[in-house]
Amino acid sequence: MKRPKVSLATLREEIVACAACDRLVEWRERVAREKRRAYRDETYWGRPVPGFGDPRAALVIVGLAPGAHGANRTGRVFTGDRSGDFLYAALHRAGIASQPTSERVDDGLALTGAFITLAARCAPPDNHPSREELASCAPFLAKELAALQNARALLALGKIAYDAVVGLASADAPPFAHGAACEIRLFGRRSALLASYHVSQQNTQTGRLTEAMFDAVVERAKRAAQGAEG
Repeated sequence: MKRPKVSLATLREEIVACAACDRLVEWRERVAREKRRAYRDETYWGRPVPGFGDPRAALVIVGLAPGAHGANRTGRVFTGDRSGDFLYAALHRAGIASQPTSERVDDGLALTGAFITLAARCAPPDNHPSREELASCAPFLAKELAALQNARALLALGKIAYDAVVGLASADAPPFAHGAACEIRLFGRRSALLASYHVSQQNTQTGRLTEAMFDAVVERAKRAAQGAEG
């Protein structure tokens, strides 16, 4: 695939302004109007969510989509919900996140050497974007990955995110499985691709994904980003 040329700042504006998918626009805005009782006094973001992190990142983490009352409320990926609690606690243990919690955009959280983004940019009904909606968002992911010129490793959270990355690559990859790892080529450069079960409550509260399991994958991804054996 030809390398898209756009800065992260310009891309952020493009993402936030997107209204391409009628179903997602209707849903994200309805959630922002009706709100959850616990957040009834808050102003929801209610728009597409751009990536967040270190623009010089060697590690890129790709998730599925904004949570309806998480990133769709706060405007930052994996912020304000249980999935983010699990993710950022692990990144803090790995020395990547400045703090173990991510509650709001002005909470001081910073990432060192990592950037977090999504396969789909709007909160989807039932947390399940359609194939067409993912295809509509794919150029945003491509542009972000192209702009992150220091990226050497990608960690995909869940099959949908994994498939989204593989769909941009110019090399074959094995089927999704927790702990799977391979090398791909993105825009002419080699990158390690690692996979983990998604950090959703569906996985973390059932024991399908434990802290120890996720810490191990994060450590492998961090080593791959540093140029060490993944």
